[in-house]
Amino acid sequence: MSIQICNFPFHQSFPLQPFRTAARSRRIFARTENDSPRSDQQQLNLSVLRFTFGIPGLDESYLPRWIGYGFGSLILLNHFSASSPINESQLRSEALGLSLAAFSIALPYFGKFLKGSEVEKRSLPEEGEQVFVISSSIGDSLKEDLAWATYVLLRNTSTVAVMISIQGELCVRGYWNYPGQMSKAQLHDWFKKKVDEIGLADVKETLYFPQYAGSALSWDILPDGTRSVFVQPLVQNVNESEKMDGFLLVASTAGYAYSDKDRAWIGAMADKFRG
Repeated sequence: MSIQICNFPFHQSFPLQPFRTAARSRRIFARTENDSPRSDQQQLNLSVLRFTFGIPGLDESYLPRWIGYGFGSLILLNHFSASSPINESQLRSEALGLSLAAFSIALPYFGKFLKGSEVEKRSLPEEGEQVFVISSSIGDSLKEDLAWATYVLLRNTSTVAVMISIQGELCVRGYWNYPGQMSKAQLHDWFKKKVDEIGLADVKETLYFPQYAGSALSWDILPDGTRSVFVQPLVQNVNESEKMDGFLLVASTAGYAYSDKDRAWIGAMADKFRG
């Protein structure tokens, strides 16, 4: 399946509706109502989850730099604490070690250079409202899988809004631009109507807008300040023909928010809901 990356900006042609409800908590979380052991059918396949240390404020992409600093310091400490004279083989080993440490320190800079642009950090919408809506007709096991999938997408990427559609049923989570004073049932129907208006259910190719700036297609459900949008269709091959099962949409307030690695990981997440 091909991926269409649209680098040209879309110009916003719609007014964002003001929110009528009070600002809610900006914390993104997931909650399970029952912590008892689950059956194998109910357990979420966590093979697509990425490893992180979970330390607040620690950017794992800079881990090679800190490793380089650490080992480089140890090599210098060993050099100045060694008894004289220092033989030639030790000097060669230390020079090689320092070269590797310097390469490790510079590796994050090389990564940004090869990507062609520096990924911005997301910021939570100042006027955004959090929502967590799942279709009532979805089974409990699938509800639990959707809850965890949306949680890890919000937790492990720059995503601030995520929507998953499976055979017409929706799971919507994060910050969205929606009218206030609506029940969850009304909100679910409102999102389904918007999905039909936009035509997301008919998307057959992966779409990525790294410089999204609004659209003439009434994408007004996205939160104010959205800069990146990625749509992964759920396509099922049946008798050598493609059948649309739904889509997975993520949005971020950071430009170029989803690298090749992020898009591949989100695609692997979407594969869990195909068929």
